[in-house]
Amino acid sequence: MSSSSGVSPSTRPARPFVRLFLSVVALLAGLWPLPGVAGETLTQVRSRGVLRCGVSEGIIGFSIRDGGRWSGLDVDFCRAVAAAALGSPERVAFVELTAPARFPALQRGTIDLLARHTTWTLGREAGLHTHFAGTLYYDEQKLAVLTGAGAKSATHLKGATVCVVKDTTHEESLLEYFTARKLSVTPLLVDSRAAGAAAFLAGRCHAFTAEATFLAGVNLAAPPDRSFVILPESLGKEPLGPVVRYGDDDWLTLVRWVLFALITAEEHGVTGARARALGGGAADAAARRALDVDGESGKALGLEDDWMLRVVQGVGNYGEMFDRNLGSGSDLKLPRGLNRLWSQGGLMYAPPMR
Repeated sequence: MSSSSGVSPSTRPARPFVRLFLSVVALLAGLWPLPGVAGETLTQVRSRGVLRCGVSEGIIGFSIRDGGRWSGLDVDFCRAVAAAALGSPERVAFVELTAPARFPALQRGTIDLLARHTTWTLGREAGLHTHFAGTLYYDEQKLAVLTGAGAKSATHLKGATVCVVKDTTHEESLLEYFTARKLSVTPLLVDSRAAGAAAFLAGRCHAFTAEATFLAGVNLAAPPDRSFVILPESLGKEPLGPVVRYGDDDWLTLVRWVLFALITAEEHGVTGARARALGGGAADAAARRALDVDGESGKALGLEDDWMLRVVQGVGNYGEMFDRNLGSGSDLKLPRGLNRLWSQGGLMYAPPMR
């Protein structure tokens, strides 16, 4: 098969991606100034009056703009941080970033927070001198095949051509998975997930591998005659989470505990509507305790006492965010899966809010 723009076939073995990545990013990291004073990001955000949040150019369920209004799980998290830091979920400036531009934008201070469907890895945290505040969504690397292809399992793809984004952990995981099973596939390397989706739907490869959520979004927009199924096997872990610059521990702590606040609110059954009723003066002692309205957590974080209340009033709890953007209230209709609360068999768990 001849190569096309942005697409090139390859049968070479997996690259030493992690070593190369760490070497390059360590060199580049030295070119970017790092904040030296703990807490200065919050000070800058408050002085500006706006949180600058880096998001994708458009990933269904995570960050997408429709009629000028941004929506998605990543977008809601940006609004939650703005509600905590600035008192309003609307005080956010969303900055669209390509995948290669996201970490330079964070390091250079173009954005205060990166929430762009980004997988937490050693290379990105240690090599780039960034901090992941936690896991906002537990995803998996999956394989997609056209509905009429007949493949029911990854083992049915022996000898197949698979579209995969080059120089990524997806490329390595693909080859490792099939090599371990003594099966061969031919990677068709592409420059981006969008290019991979286009190549796959155009019939240039038998399968396409990416995050399960990305594949589900592509399937929504695919023509009826190009619909596909996602195979059950998982090729790799994809913990997606918000990222902050290295060197500002106070800001890292604030962003991390906003995530924990969203999970805690769901654990205690405090919805956005219930939180808004509290804001109107309703006497709900259990909800007040759950949101630490009368506690000391705000002072410890450098925030107002009702910071957690404002977060849940603005975006709801984690479960509401999930349902609205990815679950039953969305077009994707994805199951909670690993993103259920720990008490329901999932991985979403928050330390005590005290």
